[in-house]
Amino acid sequence: MGHRALVAYERPDGLYNCHYSHWGGMNLTLMDKIAPQTPFAGQTPSKEIKRCFEESLDTPRDASFESPPLNDCPIDLDPIEVAITLDDIAFTTLDYLHHEAFYVVSQSFEVTPYRTVWLGLTQDSETIEAAPTIGNGAYYTVRWYEGVPVGDGVMRGRCKALKDITGDMLDRDVFDEESATKYLIQKLRFWTRDEELHVTRPAQP
Repeated sequence: MGHRALVAYERPDGLYNCHYSHWGGMNLTLMDKIAPQTPFAGQTPSKEIKRCFEESLDTPRDASFESPPLNDCPIDLDPIEVAITLDDIAFTTLDYLHHEAFYVVSQSFEVTPYRTVWLGLTQDSETIEAAPTIGNGAYYTVRWYEGVPVGDGVMRGRCKALKDITGDMLDRDVFDEESATKYLIQKLRFWTRDEELHVTRPAQP
């Protein structure tokens, strides 16, 4: 299945290009691989790929884009979204169930990796039949020490256990679905109080 991730590169106009990485969520390894000479995290610097990256940053929305046919990069060279805001990525592109990580890369190549949490409870409760996976989640920063994401596994385990418990309380009628989601968000805000947390919810009818 891979460890899917999205990578958002800041453009000169302040918007972002969004790219897909099939294995980029594994251990947040793209953090140390995205650099000016290897913008798509390839092992070998390439003038052609660097030129491709620079051209992509000037590509207008809805314009066609052609990338080099062969590369060793773990990040797809062809953007899936062009000239888009981070909020738009969070609401319309980031799949909180299937994308394990979300990276934001500034123009100066400062890389900020985030972990994602899906707020849907269909896998944790017998009473919830469906929940959107896009635009329905949270993403948070991870503390780093000497190039290692400290507590990443612990936090992901906490989130899994939290959803298991919340789903059980839903099935026992302790919560309704909206109260359960608010409880999840409250716990996430407490656990990430020293980090940066973004919550995305679907528009209410």
